[in-house]
Amino acid sequence: MLPQQCIRLIKHSFTNIRIARCYSTSPETVGKQHQNVDQREVDNLSRQSEEWWDPNGPIRGLHAMNALRVPLIRDGLIATGVVGRDRIQKPKVLENVNILEVGCGGGILSEKLARLHANVVGIDPSEKLISVASEHAKESRDLIQDHIQYHVETIEAHASKNPERYDAVVASEVLEHVGDKVAFIEQCVSALKPGGSIFITTLNKTPASWLGAIVGAEYIFKLVPEETHDWDKFISPLELQRILSCYSCKTILLHGMFYQFWANQWCWTKNTEINYAIQAVKMVES
Repeated sequence: MLPQQCIRLIKHSFTNIRIARCYSTSPETVGKQHQNVDQREVDNLSRQSEEWWDPNGPIRGLHAMNALRVPLIRDGLIATGVVGRDRIQKPKVLENVNILEVGCGGGILSEKLARLHANVVGIDPSEKLISVASEHAKESRDLIQDHIQYHVETIEAHASKNPERYDAVVASEVLEHVGDKVAFIEQCVSALKPGGSIFITTLNKTPASWLGAIVGAEYIFKLVPEETHDWDKFISPLELQRILSCYSCKTILLHGMFYQFWANQWCWTKNTEINYAIQAVKMVES
């Protein structure tokens, strides 16, 4: 065996040991890592496909969230040097940047990123939602079609064919619907280039998030359909950062997000008790 091969093997072994120490994996989990899609969750979201692009419909909160999500990704890539500062304020600010949106749904965020001239790939296990996303993109005259493509695909399947391809991987309002978060994050990071960023927005696992995102949003104010969320699948920022660190991703930004439902507006906040956003950078191996 050549010396370089030996070094790579040793590094790989130590990486596996480090991850195993962070998260022990049961035999039952191993067999399910490539089946990390809850069909009930997919079906529930698919039922909203016909109203996905209605800015005043049941997905209006996601439409409004773009006011935070798009600058988060744009500015995060500028801050880490993936995008040059000379492109700030330019319409083509994300030109030649490759972005993967995991769980893209009907394409609300993917289209916005493509309009900044990023090369966007959106994947989702829902055929209905991918169909909605594809049709809407085709009908958008101000969208360059070469900048966006959609696939009915899981992150496991996509990452296996596209290792270290993307400058950014985005999982926005997805992680709270995922059962095996460790496997999900692992696959997202494997599709990310060293030096690239993973952006995640999700829900904290607190009494406040149960009251706000489930009791309030689903049952009292009817902001989203009932049974959209399962509190057991929510995750704290600390736990998410631990998972990311196990896969060589350093968290560089953590913000709370607050939804002013009466005005259908989002704002940044220091409070991460309900919604929050994270940006983490995949470290370059020395």
